[in-house]
Amino acid sequence: MVRQHFPMPVITRLTIVMLFWILFLAIMYEFRNFLYPLGLGVLFAYLFYPLASFFEKNKIPRILANLLSIIIGISVLYGLLIFIYRRLQEFMIDLPQLEKQALRNIETIFAAIENGIGLTTDPEEGEIVNLTKKLFETSSEGIQNTITATFNTFFSIFILPVYIFFFLYYRNKFKTFILKLIPEDRHDQAEDILGEINQVTVKYMTGIFIVVLILCVLNSVGLLIIGVKFAVLCGVLAAIANFIPYFGTIIGYSIPLIVALLTGESPAETVGVVILFIIIQFTENNILTPNIVGMRLRINPFFIIISVLFGGILWGIPGMFIIVPFMGMLKIIFDRIPHLRHWGYLIGDTGTEEYALNIRNIKRKFKIRG
Repeated sequence: MVRQHFPMPVITRLTIVMLFWILFLAIMYEFRNFLYPLGLGVLFAYLFYPLASFFEKNKIPRILANLLSIIIGISVLYGLLIFIYRRLQEFMIDLPQLEKQALRNIETIFAAIENGIGLTTDPEEGEIVNLTKKLFETSSEGIQNTITATFNTFFSIFILPVYIFFFLYYRNKFKTFILKLIPEDRHDQAEDILGEINQVTVKYMTGIFIVVLILCVLNSVGLLIIGVKFAVLCGVLAAIANFIPYFGTIIGYSIPLIVALLTGESPAETVGVVILFIIIQFTENNILTPNIVGMRLRINPFFIIISVLFGGILWGIPGMFIIVPFMGMLKIIFDRIPHLRHWGYLIGDTGTEEYALNIRNIKRKFKIRG
């Protein structure tokens, strides 16, 4: 008797797919405290790989090369965490004084409005004062929570160096394992994909880390010259926030702007902060990132924003940082596999070049030569 195969109804297939993704996301969320350190371990392994590779090329055994790379890298990262923690403690001590300065600034602003245009602003001033007091109360609680969360995270990812070491040590084994999962006639294609993923991710991770270090210096020096309180802390936080695309820039630059607006001795500080970060943002986008990061992930802004929001919902701040490089890896896989190329096109940055706001299109629009 011949067994007949009936096609599965579309609604059944869709239900199975939806149930699979719901289960997958539930597992990703439920085990986030285990999974996001693994994700960070992968990315930091890419970050430390050039240093480990350099040591290995100079005849240092792989185990020792990995250990040296991790000690150097983790020392820098943990030192930065300790610096931020101590500066936040100082900020907490000075918070009452900063609140008084902020209230004086608000009184000055409303007095200038009344004298300039003759409007009575007592109700509005009262509301703003109350909001400012609540802001400082919330800031105090928020900073305390941030300090606690930072060091909880610090201890929860204390195993991170172990993950980094084994990802570096077993990198060839992982590659061989992936190739064993794939038919032999596709090994060349798989090796090309893995090679491109490694090249792009290493370039992205090392490049963005160097850019953030440069931004730490530029931000801090600029804010010190302007005279913003806690200039170095604000400059470092603004730079670190750049690890998160789009949202990080907005959040990072809002920190010194709010500090200058509420606690500055004159409005010139606020104006100076705005001008400074316009200059630094232009420098980063047009000089630093193109020349240092070089290879971009080639994902369009819409899907980067969706990815960052999704990563934040799933794994919090670590998820916002982790998800974008992994999206870049997926993009490479999609582009190299024929039946997945339409997905690569969807999340990629091609197809809208003629509408992009860049110098080339502006010249073409206005028929400018040269």
